[in-house]
Amino acid sequence: MRRIGRGGARGKRSGVLLVPGRPQGGRRGVAESRSGPGKGPEAAAMRWGPVLRVLVLQAAWALSGGQVRYSVPEEAKAGTVVGRLAQDLGLEAGEAEARRLRLVAPGRRASVEVSGASGALLVSSRLDREELCGKSAPCALRLEVLLERPLRVFHVQLEVTDINDNAPVFRVDEETLNIAESSVPGSRFPLEGATDADIGANAQLSYTLSPSEYFSLDHQGNNDQRASLSLILTKALDRETIPVHRLVLTATDGGRPSLTGTMELVIYVLDANDNAPQFNQSVYKVKALEGSELGTLLVTLSATDPDEGINSDIIYLFGRRASKEIKEMFTIDENKGEIRLKGKLDYEEMDSYEIPVEARDKGSPPLSGHCSVELKVVDVNDNAPEVWVTSLSVPVPEDASLGTVVALLSVSDRDSGENGRVRCWVWPASPFGLEATFAGSYSLVLREVLDRERVSEYEVEVRAEDGGAPALRASRGLRVPVSDVNDNAPLFAQAVYTVLARENNAAGAELARLWARDPDEAANGRVSYSVWDGGVGVGGGAAGSSSSGVGWRPASSYVSVDAESGRLWALQPLDYEELQVLQFEVRAVDAGEPPLSGNATVQLFVLDENDNAPALLPPAGSAAEAGGVSGTLWAWAAWGAPAGQVVAKIRAVDADSGYNAWLRYELWEPRGKGPFRVGLYSGEVSTARALDEADGPRQRLLIVVRDHGEPARSATATLSVSLLEAAEAALAAGSSAAAASSAVSRSAAGVELGAGAASTATNVWLVVAICAVSSLFLLAVVLYGASRWAPRAAVLSAPGPTTLVCASEVGSWSYSQRHSRSLCVADGAAKSDLMVFSPNFPPPPPDPAAEKGSAGKGPSLSPLASNVSRQSLQAQTVRTAARFSGE
Repeated sequence: MRRIGRGGARGKRSGVLLVPGRPQGGRRGVAESRSGPGKGPEAAAMRWGPVLRVLVLQAAWALSGGQVRYSVPEEAKAGTVVGRLAQDLGLEAGEAEARRLRLVAPGRRASVEVSGASGALLVSSRLDREELCGKSAPCALRLEVLLERPLRVFHVQLEVTDINDNAPVFRVDEETLNIAESSVPGSRFPLEGATDADIGANAQLSYTLSPSEYFSLDHQGNNDQRASLSLILTKALDRETIPVHRLVLTATDGGRPSLTGTMELVIYVLDANDNAPQFNQSVYKVKALEGSELGTLLVTLSATDPDEGINSDIIYLFGRRASKEIKEMFTIDENKGEIRLKGKLDYEEMDSYEIPVEARDKGSPPLSGHCSVELKVVDVNDNAPEVWVTSLSVPVPEDASLGTVVALLSVSDRDSGENGRVRCWVWPASPFGLEATFAGSYSLVLREVLDRERVSEYEVEVRAEDGGAPALRASRGLRVPVSDVNDNAPLFAQAVYTVLARENNAAGAELARLWARDPDEAANGRVSYSVWDGGVGVGGGAAGSSSSGVGWRPASSYVSVDAESGRLWALQPLDYEELQVLQFEVRAVDAGEPPLSGNATVQLFVLDENDNAPALLPPAGSAAEAGGVSGTLWAWAAWGAPAGQVVAKIRAVDADSGYNAWLRYELWEPRGKGPFRVGLYSGEVSTARALDEADGPRQRLLIVVRDHGEPARSATATLSVSLLEAAEAALAAGSSAAAASSAVSRSAAGVELGAGAASTATNVWLVVAICAVSSLFLLAVVLYGASRWAPRAAVLSAPGPTTLVCASEVGSWSYSQRHSRSLCVADGAAKSDLMVFSPNFPPPPPDPAAEKGSAGKGPSLSPLASNVSRQSLQAQTVRTAARFSGE
């Protein structure tokens, strides 16, 4: 096995380095020049000068564009080492496997492969030179070797050498010849030689004929298979002696060992016609354009026969050596000798034809003359360029750097000359471009930055155009998908989501759906949601503010979000009285590497439901105020109390808010016209009319407190009103006030008394209570008497401005007048915020004229009367204040 090496020092060591434009036989010329007649230095310089120039050109060619060449005999066994490819390419040990050294054979089946471990070029399947190259010599296979990281391409030429594996073969096993007995010795009869599929010395044929006294063999030419082979008559024939001659023709090739093929010749000896037709020339040379129309006339042959009559009538037909392909491609008119085109000429399949023609007369036996037509096919631009994709690296990451090789392409044109010169480009021109790497080889490289979210796939077309006229074009489409990288973070549709939820919702109820968009694909665009585990203060205020007695709780204890769908749902029922506003963040994270995230703020507003009934509170200042009301409330009223006197005030509170916490008070029992009434929104229980003894000693009132919710909720209070004499009522009110004050003081101080201390304290408080009740009773008797005898509607005049102060159900109001001052209590229910101003009277004027003026205008008061009136008004004021303090 012979290896023809690569340029450089390695190539010189491994084989013969070929120089373009110079045959390998150039060495013989060098050797002969050494033995020339020149003897001196000038002769030596003249002799070695051309040699040095050739060597310099040879080295420059090897450094710039040499290629690795190997040779291997055909029929080599599988696994035969052709050459150490990795070593010849300058690769280190193990580098061939690491960089994926592999072989590419565009357009044909490769019978060799590259060993991944050793980097050697091995025979992988049967190599048949005749199948690969036919009769072409030398048989060179052009291979491409790819090397990655970085991507490089090398060109390897593998020459398949011929071995003598094909024996000569005749077209037929038996050939029949008709020879007239009148033929003179020396007559020549052409024979069809054998063919040998081998080339070179293995196809050089020699012929031998079995022994015969009548015939001999003449083989002319320089061992070419198309050389003339003739049977020569050496002795006159006698049909009556030997009518048929049988000879064996043997063909032997020049191989070692040689192979042979045989054909039997059957010669019939005939009488009569002894002149064969003769062509006017032995070889006809014709040219025709490939792709010519069928029926095109190629040549008209002419032959003559000196015989007369039927022996001179000539017909034309293809010679016995005409192959099947010749007969399918051409037709011949047997009478006119016209050869016309029957098939389609293709320069790329066959560039020349040799057509054997025979002219045969009609004598008996017929005689023949022979000639040859050599047809040369002229090339036209009838083949479009061909574009092959030898390697395609897809998909391309969207963050690929500029200059990244996407594909390797091979471009060829079967035409020759300008018709076979190809120009290539890529369309569209961006973001990819073409770079020429070698003759007929191109790289598709990245020229612009990719963005998969903008364009996820490119349809690239590589176009080729030859240099013919008109030019032919071809194209090859490539689909280049762009692979995704995680370069986009999830983005919510809204930065802030406002969600409304009613309190007492069911656990697991859906509150809202959040959605974040990630334009990436697959895992990079798969979004998962989670609640950012910050904390919120639980209380009556907004989220994030804490109230006393309530801790800081995470938002994830209230709500949760589905990781895949973004559905926001409640983990527990929400309570408006506990939490009104919940603000938290939802985070969307993709599954890329590294993961990217986006946030959105969710403001959850809890809407109040009427889920709390009104709660009754004890009277202000009572010891049970902190613990609510249980049982019956007590109040006292005096007989004869006028209408509108406030007896008690019902206090209630509702934990809800807004309309659900707006309370109204209704007297449920007794119905009808009872002695008491309740303020609709104030809760004040007052007399509806003057009380008398007919109303009994005690009145039991059932009061309903309702809110304005839907449906409304209510609470019931029972008020027991005891009707007493005025003095008893005042004493009872004083006792109640003292007891309430004592209870509140003890509760506020938090004093715990032992058994002895508790008894002493009780005695002290009992004495104090008795004194207080006695004082209040005496004061009440005085006030009662004063109110009985004092005028009811006294109008006090004075020079200064007076102010009218009244109380109504909706609150206190005041009205000013310039020349009068009066104090009145409206007929309706009085309010606890009634403001009373003490009168301030100036002394009466001293001169009588003023008294007369006063007498003329109205009744006047003496100083004594004025004093009595002042005392009466003060008593009225104190009584009114005492009545309000009874609440």
